[in-house]
Amino acid sequence: MLKEKVQDLLDDAFEERPDLFLMDMSIDGANEIKVIIDGDEGVTVKDCIFVSRAVEHNLDRDEIDFSLEVASCGASAPLSFPRQFKRNVGRQLEVIDREKKKETGELVKADDEGVTIQWKAREPKPIGKGKVTVDKEWSIIYDDIKQAKVVITFN
Repeated sequence: MLKEKVQDLLDDAFEERPDLFLMDMSIDGANEIKVIIDGDEGVTVKDCIFVSRAVEHNLDRDEIDFSLEVASCGASAPLSFPRQFKRNVGRQLEVIDREKKKETGELVKADDEGVTIQWKAREPKPIGKGKVTVDKEWSIIYDDIKQAKVVITFN
């Protein structure tokens, strides 16, 4: 009952703010509600407050005792939705596919079907000794991605 009510309230909030979306929602046995959100332009504290109020102000504490936590998914969280990939075009992405192939490169394209990353690699020369730098590219559909994370770098 509580989960359906919270989900309905969240649906209403995201209808009002279509730039925000639900990543995860859980309710434990002590009625501790945890909501993880993301947004097309990232998530601010104001966004978390908006979602928190949309839920909290429409639940009756006299009827049911609960606690509520609303948070953003965080910079190191894996990407799950196409809209998250689209927001991160131009950034470095680590992608692992279902066969455990792992590559890191610049996210150059993200659409509704999948993504394309590009990177440079050192490979043996086709003829002779030594190595040469080659441009690599990998296009992968979302269903084949096991995990994808933005690579956080500090300059």
